[in-house]
Amino acid sequence: MPHQPFTQVDAFTDRAFSGNPAAVCLLETERDAEWMQLVAAEMNLADTAFLTRRPDGFGLRWFTPTCEVDLCGHATLASAHALWEEGQLAADATARFHTRSGVLTAERRDGTIWVDFPATPAAAVQVPADLADALGTAPRSVGRTPFDYLVELESEAAVRALDPDLGRLARMPVRGVIVTAPSIDPARQFVSRFFAPAVGIPEDPVTGSAHCALGPFWGERLGRTELVGYQASRRGGTIRVRLAGDRVLLGGQAVTVLRGELVA
Repeated sequence: MPHQPFTQVDAFTDRAFSGNPAAVCLLETERDAEWMQLVAAEMNLADTAFLTRRPDGFGLRWFTPTCEVDLCGHATLASAHALWEEGQLAADATARFHTRSGVLTAERRDGTIWVDFPATPAAAVQVPADLADALGTAPRSVGRTPFDYLVELESEAAVRALDPDLGRLARMPVRGVIVTAPSIDPARQFVSRFFAPAVGIPEDPVTGSAHCALGPFWGERLGRTELVGYQASRRGGTIRVRLAGDRVLLGGQAVTVLRGELVA
């Protein structure tokens, strides 16, 4: 069997070894989900993206080390970056991806990659007692998106200091838990962190899909349609957000850090 090339890209950053790394595999032929899951577990990154050519774009699937997911922002941005950089897509072309969350697109404008995603606003819910206990702090508010809990804390310092019980979070009936607060930096509007131990990601470095909820949440509170968020993980990363009705545009940069081949 021919060797399978892959590219590793740091997404939502302009420098290597920060942001969120994703592996991108452009497949010559369709592969079964079991093989893709084994590759993603071997890569051991938050997400590995698998692309297949279609007449009007690319099929795109995302796998964490433990499961396939319905939506992933950083691996979509990484996929578009890799396609443009490696000449698989013309430099001025729009990347078009067929996914489990519908058709997603990516464009490059003024040095920024913009991916067009569905908005996933959070509906307010009562604070689950087990969630507050797992976080070790009292939330100001809790909402639920189609994927996650969205938890507002009192301050940026509280978000940065959070040390949750990951075992208890893994038992929550959601993909993950987004925590957020207003930013103290005037250059951005909010900070966040994202924990998803239930899908094999204890803490995600930078989570594009979480901003499909964070954008509407902070946009409504601040009366803005354009925002800047910073995900305050150890690696850290910045995401620009533009609200457009039931869509959210996520803007960021990406850096290629590794190319290789799968030989197994």
